[in-house]
Amino acid sequence: MIKIEDLGIILEKTKNPFENEAVLNPECIREDNHIHMFYRAVGKDKLSLEKTSSIGYCKLSLKDHKVIERWEKPMLYPEFYFEKQGLEDPRITKIDDTYYLVYVGYDGKNARIAYATSANLKNWQKKGVLSPSFTYDEAENIFRANKLQERYFLFESIYKIKLGEEIKLWEKDAFLLPKKINNQFVLFHRILPGIQVIYFEKFEDLTDEYWRKYLKKLREHIVLNPKYWFESRNIGGGCVPIEVLEGWILIYHSVEDTNESKIYHASAALIDKNDPTKILGRLKDPFFSPKEKWELEGSVNNVVFPSASIVDRNDLIIYYGAADRLIAAKKVNLKELTNYLLESGT
Repeated sequence: MIKIEDLGIILEKTKNPFENEAVLNPECIREDNHIHMFYRAVGKDKLSLEKTSSIGYCKLSLKDHKVIERWEKPMLYPEFYFEKQGLEDPRITKIDDTYYLVYVGYDGKNARIAYATSANLKNWQKKGVLSPSFTYDEAENIFRANKLQERYFLFESIYKIKLGEEIKLWEKDAFLLPKKINNQFVLFHRILPGIQVIYFEKFEDLTDEYWRKYLKKLREHIVLNPKYWFESRNIGGGCVPIEVLEGWILIYHSVEDTNESKIYHASAALIDKNDPTKILGRLKDPFFSPKEKWELEGSVNNVVFPSASIVDRNDLIIYYGAADRLIAAKKVNLKELTNYLLESGT
């Protein structure tokens, strides 16, 4: 088995109104000996008890992960209707001279992918929604001919019953690959229960018509589907992939359905450098699972949700949301993980 070092709790909530309920699911960018952390901050209004998410920011020391700067106000907050109840789960990729932040905009009913850009990690310009505007029902009708796992159609039924017939295609866990393939952007996203990938030259290409054509061939664009016992409900993208000589390391989350509750695990796969749908290795058991009290008990129990990773010399440091309440980290030897994935095969 892979040796994993527990680095413990990295960040917790404060009394600031925008993060008085929880901090979770961060993105991290390393620059020299500092780590820029962008995290989902959840605030609860004392009178209405309504919860709203925004994106907070802090800077950590790489040496000991101590906070050396932390903003007392959110870096990004709800401004538009599609995100009126929250900006969730930021993922950042630098391509050429531009940082691309992909996030989930939540309006209280629909979860849709949106993005923003920056040249310096501090000043961001929101660009709008990437997800299609049509309903889950229409999307399911389009991809029904793909001979997909039955769960693709089960989740469509669940969301229609839960949120109504007009619920839009539910999407989360999206991020850009740090390099273009054939001069195209590569965007990972999640239509439950799997992880898929799309290619495009310009963000303006992602029209409803583009999505309709894409969904007709959805099966060809699946990176991973649930496969093992700890993925019995669904899986979803986690950290922006890390490039190694052999391919890309993809750290993702998997959800196990049990009689008592759902359990969120962390897992890993090695994917081909030029074809993300080609899997070179995949863990057959969880990478790590909830075991500490602060992973087992929180806003949502039994959750480890990997969402960011950086390379420090020979090690991969993975940051994750714990029980939807705080942020923690673990460390693993990058070469050891790569070799183990290659040995695991598909």
